[in-house]
Amino acid sequence: MSAEITPIPRIGDDAPDFTAITTHGEITFSDWQEDNWVILFSHPADFTPVCTTELTEFASRNAEFSDRGIKLIGLSIDSIHSHVAWVQNINEIMGTKIPYPLIADLDMKVANKYGLIHPGESSTATVRAVFIIDPNRKIRALIYYPLANGRNVDEIVRLIDSLQTTDSNSCATPVNWNVGEKVIVPPPKTEAEVEDRLNSDHEKLSFYLMKRDL
Repeated sequence: MSAEITPIPRIGDDAPDFTAITTHGEITFSDWQEDNWVILFSHPADFTPVCTTELTEFASRNAEFSDRGIKLIGLSIDSIHSHVAWVQNINEIMGTKIPYPLIADLDMKVANKYGLIHPGESSTATVRAVFIIDPNRKIRALIYYPLANGRNVDEIVRLIDSLQTTDSNSCATPVNWNVGEKVIVPPPKTEAEVEDRLNSDHEKLSFYLMKRDL
């Protein structure tokens, strides 16, 4: 189960492409993505308690992601047979169907492309990671968690909303921002821009820190 370990992809990098077997059949990632945003998330192992709660939460909120033009795809270094059995078990014990594919990655090829094996944590399981990938297949955000700590899906949704808002409105978002709140006006780069901002109807905290409604 060894493979060459590559550096963790960084924000702004192209998301590594791959072909793999999933619970929805064989896919080539770039073809499967089409023109959508993607959340690729890893879990340490099938039939484990924290991972079961996470897959169930992602599944129960799948419509929220779909409404935002996002596809979900999961990964661990388990076999396709284990994935299929676990999906059935989750449906039985949690009453939840998993609508998104799970990548079977026994040879760790995909895990190593995305930097998901952290030997200091475990050499036989993927850490919990989230990669947010835009329609141009650029990595826009990544979050890593240790094995024992479950993710906050609310924060992942909030981050997606923030990314899509800043892309659409040429702005930034402040701490703890949520949809409907004021956004940050980009800081001025010239004296003329300073003057324009000071004469605007923005909420002015300083010449470099202003907020506005969308």
